[in-house]
Amino acid sequence: MEYISIIILILSFITLMGIGVPVAWSLGISSFLTLLVSVAAIPSATTIAQRMGTGLDSFALLAIPFFVLAGEIMNRGGIANRLIEMAKAMTGKLPGGLLYVNVIAAMLFGAIAGSAAAAVSAIGGILGKRMDQEGYPKGLGAAVNITSSTTGLIIPPSNILIVYSLASGGVSIAALFVAGYLPGIFIGLVLMLTAAIFIKKHKLPQGELSSFRELFQKSVRAFPALLLLFIVIGGIVGGVFTATEASAIAVIYTLGLSLIYKELKLKDLPAILLKSSETTAVVLLLVATSMSMSWVMSSEDIPQSISNVLLSLSDNIFVILIIINLLLLFVGIFMDMTPAVLIFTPIFLPVVTSLGVDPVHFGIIMILNLCIGLCTPPVGSVLFLGVQVAQMSIQKAIKPLVPFFIAMILGLIVVTLWPGLTLWLPRLFGL
Repeated sequence: MEYISIIILILSFITLMGIGVPVAWSLGISSFLTLLVSVAAIPSATTIAQRMGTGLDSFALLAIPFFVLAGEIMNRGGIANRLIEMAKAMTGKLPGGLLYVNVIAAMLFGAIAGSAAAAVSAIGGILGKRMDQEGYPKGLGAAVNITSSTTGLIIPPSNILIVYSLASGGVSIAALFVAGYLPGIFIGLVLMLTAAIFIKKHKLPQGELSSFRELFQKSVRAFPALLLLFIVIGGIVGGVFTATEASAIAVIYTLGLSLIYKELKLKDLPAILLKSSETTAVVLLLVATSMSMSWVMSSEDIPQSISNVLLSLSDNIFVILIIINLLLLFVGIFMDMTPAVLIFTPIFLPVVTSLGVDPVHFGIIMILNLCIGLCTPPVGSVLFLGVQVAQMSIQKAIKPLVPFFIAMILGLIVVTLWPGLTLWLPRLFGL
């Protein structure tokens, strides 16, 4: 094993990140510098460029720009309002009901949009002012909004599950989508239970009791948006269309629905397309440079070396999973989710599969783990967006966030040690 390659790779990446170089460029440059150890400069640059192009040459990746566009349309098309109204009717007269509404609405909207960023901005933007008016602690509302928004990355359709499928070498996207439901709902319930503790502590106000008629009316108004989940997931599981085709159908459906709601006009489309293009460009550049780094690590036998080190520590699968979880929690603090999945999946997946862990189960563990990183400084994108929406500083948000971090970690432990929670639905559908 050539330790010099690992040293150059790690030190160059950390140094570049430390001086403020964007993550995607840091990945590409550090991969290039590592390859220089054994290959001349021009061939190294050519190889990195080729690997970036090859990394994007995947039909499955076409689903990402379509799901991003669908999420952006939903974010502006009035769908969030209808989901929030339905969630408010469901929570009835519960004390501190707006916190429960936040979790439920974030789960539903995040699942439909497939984006934590869209959920934290849309739901937080609507509920934040209402919470302030009713005397909710500002930090508590922000903490619930930030952590609950990540559940949509586990509940399908989810772009990051598609990225994991690519990084894993072809784990079924349909199986991953179906597997995400129960763990995602479980984490949502864990967050609601945590919120309940603080609701009792702060003696938060009760909501208004909704009549059955009001609940029915608001559910009917939200039903067309929820129907998208059945169309997309049902079509994929039933073999009617692929995940990529489903993403295109999602765009057409959400566009038509938003126009029917009359909260989106045709003149809004150029801005939506531009925003979606910017988001897609960032994601796919990260995918390209991450794939080049994965190839460099593979050519230097780094994954195999790390696998040997982990397996030498223990042959107990639970011990290995705990070690990997700790490493991913650390990685998530400093690295965005997409490059982390693309880089560390080829390293850790062979280790756990050799010990009998299902690749679908490990995928959900990995995504859930990195979701926690989205809520932690210094790189947590959802954290920064959430405090911006709440109009408060990160310093004031950290203290109320800590109990919810702990709750998510406890939920992660349960999902890790209970494979049946993840694998029951895929097995039920024969996936």
